[in-house]
Amino acid sequence: MMASLNNSDIFRMMEEWAPKSLAYDWDRIGLQVGSFNAKVKKIMVTLDVLESVVDEAIIKGVDLIIAHHPLLFKPIKQLNFDNPKGRIIKKLIQHNITVYAAHTNLDAADGGVNDMLSDALGVKHPEVLIKESNEELFKLIAYVPLSHIDEVQNAFSSAGAGHIGDYSHCTFQTNGKGTFKPLEGSNPYIGNQNEIEFVNEAKMETIVQKSKLSKAVDNLLHAHPYEEPAYDIAPLANKGKEIGIGRVGEIDPISLSDLCDKIKSAFGLTALRVTGELTQTVSRVAVLGGSGENYISAAKQSGADVYITGDVTFHNAQDAWQMGLSIVDAGHYIEQIMKEATKKYLDQKLLDTSISVVVSEVNTDPFQFV
Repeated sequence: MMASLNNSDIFRMMEEWAPKSLAYDWDRIGLQVGSFNAKVKKIMVTLDVLESVVDEAIIKGVDLIIAHHPLLFKPIKQLNFDNPKGRIIKKLIQHNITVYAAHTNLDAADGGVNDMLSDALGVKHPEVLIKESNEELFKLIAYVPLSHIDEVQNAFSSAGAGHIGDYSHCTFQTNGKGTFKPLEGSNPYIGNQNEIEFVNEAKMETIVQKSKLSKAVDNLLHAHPYEEPAYDIAPLANKGKEIGIGRVGEIDPISLSDLCDKIKSAFGLTALRVTGELTQTVSRVAVLGGSGENYISAAKQSGADVYITGDVTFHNAQDAWQMGLSIVDAGHYIEQIMKEATKKYLDQKLLDTSISVVVSEVNTDPFQFV
């Protein structure tokens, strides 16, 4: 079983999935309240950190809350225990509960919130709606004795290196002769101190995304038999995967009315707001979790028939209506889809530990339909 873990270990796991570099500059992600070094026994995943959620965490004996929406989104000028935010922070500190937020970085991440939403609606071959950049790519080159080629190749792959499209374990290998002379104080896997050794080795080359580079190097060092493995890292001019928020893609042709029913079913909604002719057939949809009204023009330019988002105001809905883009305002709360998905991700990462992960059962949606 893996040794006990602290909060920073869990933060690193989250950032392997949703690197901080993906977050917008204005966002407030990462540690919100608490400690990097405290030990973790129980984690709770939530969309929001309200007082009722903290009360739930206290009852359940939670050490760490992973939230999507930051608790400290705006600077605090006064820590007043008589107001809701002050009471929340006081309870967190009193009960040694740490809060960590993964917000726009989890929105943009591969397999993140926007992918979860588009997958739930059956969007085919989704593309990034709001393109911010392309992830940097690197060439990772290792020199490996022939006896350990499989181990190192699997180590690369398990870190996400050598994944190209629908293919994994992608490397190029050339055989050659490696030389080294173990000096005093060394403990060579092959050879003897003060004697030059000649070893049949393979030069293994693979491609890796910047967000996965550190993990790939760590895996290489653990899998390689040498005390001092030789490896090179080189930046590439190749364009990596597009990074950004929102997704757009195709669905099987369906009436707008039936699509609304599908959205309600997928996200557990009793009602939603929609613009456009309900009998029209739609086949290309754009999806953006959260407040997406600033990207109506981008959704239209993407060729979408309908744009599914939240928090759309009257005049922006009118503008979309006039330009021929139907809007489905499904509400901000559909982002709660991240709770179960984040639990599943952490459960896999924590298989060899005694740490448990639970999902908050508190409904943090402020709206009701009456």
